[in-house]
Amino acid sequence: MRKLIMAVAVTLPMLGGAALAQDTLKIAYIDPLSGGGASIGEIGLKTFQYLADEVNAKGGIGGKKVEIVPFDNKVNPQESLIQAQKAIDAGIRYLTQGNGSSVAGALIDFVNKYNERNPGKEVLFFNYAAVDPSFTNDKCSFWHFRWDANSDIKMEALTNYMKGEKNIKKIYLINQDYSFGESVRTAALAMLKAKRPDIEIVGDEKHPLLKIQDFSPYIAKIKASGADSVITGNWGQDFALLLKAGADSGLKVNWYTYYAGGTGGPTAIKQGGLNDQVFQIAEGYANIKHDSSMAFEKALREKYGFSLFYPRAVNQMRMFKLAADKAKSIEPVKVAAALEDMKFDVFNGGDGIMRKDDHQFFQPMYIAQFGELKNKEPFDEEKTGWGWKGAAKIDTPQTMLPTTCKMTRP
Repeated sequence: MRKLIMAVAVTLPMLGGAALAQDTLKIAYIDPLSGGGASIGEIGLKTFQYLADEVNAKGGIGGKKVEIVPFDNKVNPQESLIQAQKAIDAGIRYLTQGNGSSVAGALIDFVNKYNERNPGKEVLFFNYAAVDPSFTNDKCSFWHFRWDANSDIKMEALTNYMKGEKNIKKIYLINQDYSFGESVRTAALAMLKAKRPDIEIVGDEKHPLLKIQDFSPYIAKIKASGADSVITGNWGQDFALLLKAGADSGLKVNWYTYYAGGTGGPTAIKQGGLNDQVFQIAEGYANIKHDSSMAFEKALREKYGFSLFYPRAVNQMRMFKLAADKAKSIEPVKVAAALEDMKFDVFNGGDGIMRKDDHQFFQPMYIAQFGELKNKEPFDEEKTGWGWKGAAKIDTPQTMLPTTCKMTRP
């Protein structure tokens, strides 16, 4: 009897721990938390933790409390696969990642193979920022959903705006040397040729990802080329240090970017005196006049001191909750089915849809320019006194490029 009592005493806490674990829905956040991408990765982690708090305050997802579990991948595809396996071994069935299309490509392949080998234990990959177009074209997967516009969608919008800017005569391209950087330069070359064949491409440069500490040799080439404008998909320190080197050299050109709003970017723009000369294509920015998103922005800044870099992450988490509610399940296969063709009122207002054909999310897109705030816009960036202002808006139907995806479904 004494042995039985002792066994029960030992077992009850274990059962309680198991019950507690079952009441928690864990999402693996696989992104850089050390090295050159750490500043971006840490902000992404805090953003997702903030969003987990938001959904938990509304009952969680599928009635379960959401926990964001960080895994440092150092922006390395091989390390990412190790971390993904660790997450799965810990019982996690939802992965999210965004920084680095080389990483995302490796994760898509990993998840496809894992799910094929483990029916009934499938995992889903939620991509919030890796924008290689192939992921929703020839490499599309039922197990992958992307909430960011792919790089072709962004370049289509950016070049549609640029074609009306008659002051653009000479453009220099500079991008990171990996799949995303290649997709940016390839799309830019093709779309500019079609829309503005009069523009001269005076430079087309690629450099190692998150390895360059001094961009002054690259800036010297831009100055020597006579370019009046630069197109770059650079993100993280690769954008901030590029702009800093430009400021130090006195380079005065217009910059057409994907990720100028990342950490250090606004400060570098202000230091360079580039008032209204830096443009960014994105799904939103802080000063859009939309009550709920502005209230969210204010609260996030008060808690963490940084702005919302990822409106798409908000859409992702809120749609995950809606999909689980619709499916009445948190099983990945059922959640995936519920997400397909889901329509959603996006964070900054407007119609969004997760296209069933390729699992690409479509939403309104904006071209914003960075500079002095003159119209009582409430939000500056990095305490510069400058902020983002609207230059153009592209409604959802105009962002919907065709797909070559031929998806295999379970």
